[in-house]
Amino acid sequence: MADSRDELIRMAKRTMQGLAENKGELVDAQYRVPVEYYFDQDRWQLEVDRIFKRLPLVLGFSCQVREVGSYLAVTVLGVPVLMARGSDGEMRAFLNVCRHRGAQVVEEGCGKARRFSCPYHAWSYNTQGDLVGIFEAAAFGDVDRNTHGLTTLPVTERAGIIWVTLTPNSRLDHDAFFRGYDKMLEHHHFADCHYAGGQTITGANWKIAYDGYLDFYHLPILHRNTFGPDTSPKALFEAWGPHQRLMAPDKRTSVNTLEGTPESEWPEEKLVFGVWTIFPHVSIAAFDAEGKVYMISQLFPGEGPDESVTTQHFLHTQPLTDAVKESMVSRMAFMVKVVEDEDYKTGKEIQRGMRSGAMSHVTFGKNEGGTQAFHKWVQAIIQADDDQLSDMFSTGIGTKSN
Repeated sequence: MADSRDELIRMAKRTMQGLAENKGELVDAQYRVPVEYYFDQDRWQLEVDRIFKRLPLVLGFSCQVREVGSYLAVTVLGVPVLMARGSDGEMRAFLNVCRHRGAQVVEEGCGKARRFSCPYHAWSYNTQGDLVGIFEAAAFGDVDRNTHGLTTLPVTERAGIIWVTLTPNSRLDHDAFFRGYDKMLEHHHFADCHYAGGQTITGANWKIAYDGYLDFYHLPILHRNTFGPDTSPKALFEAWGPHQRLMAPDKRTSVNTLEGTPESEWPEEKLVFGVWTIFPHVSIAAFDAEGKVYMISQLFPGEGPDESVTTQHFLHTQPLTDAVKESMVSRMAFMVKVVEDEDYKTGKEIQRGMRSGAMSHVTFGKNEGGTQAFHKWVQAIIQADDDQLSDMFSTGIGTKSN
């Protein structure tokens, strides 16, 4: 992965220079978004259908389903999804729907099984999704088992992350969608981590919530009583298509300790600082704690435009000993409190403000290049037809990308 390491070093040096010059990144102009984009029902439905139903979504992590036969069942925007590692070691994804009468085959959660049996009439499927058993088959009559397996969903497993597309017949080119970002994520070594737990928070409109993950501007203000003191409101942005990395030219950034050390000796764990986002709904932050703890925030639209649901997933680079588990309890409690009581509390107030009639547009400043790029991609994807998506991810939409 020499090329991606070179990229990490380039970005580290860019951050060092930003600190030395006390400069963040400024784009050429401000950008405005109509306030109704945050609460209009038709607009919200368009975003669900044309973004969340068409693009690969982060639905799990390799460390949750390492072994053959292990599975993870979730429901996303009303769609039941089953991810399973088959006997050949391959990760597959299916609609968690029995082909007999449509019942959910597996309850939500994770586990290990050789077969999945529908709780309604006991039709059973193997981990490859094949229909392998029909209760009282002779009495039921002929069934073409080749056409009655679980409905497959497009899935890709890269960098220790599992992406699933909710539309079965999607033809989106995954390489075009990632634009090399998956190679950058490999430096986090998520596949070697241990899943330490998850917790869920409700927030305002999904874009209000996601705006905060792309914004260092608010850190010293909103978080002044928690981790905000001494943080910088400045940020540098890097982009791979719609995916972004935010770096703070901040004296506390770990890469600043590398000054004077040969670049060939710069350790990888110090080069992956900052916040990494995966479009359209994931933010990754890391904390040092006898190894490294990753908080991977997975965000989805809620029941309507005024609500979103975020699950904070925690991955640890160290085995989950009793001591590590104990430390994670306090860390998780702190992170849910910060996000719930500061970020999402404010987000819900913003949601009310959007509906109040106080303003017609939200204005993103020249120092808010990350949120500007996000909203431009949202708009471009909504307007693109299915056969345009792969080309658009490959060529970009005019925002800065690697």
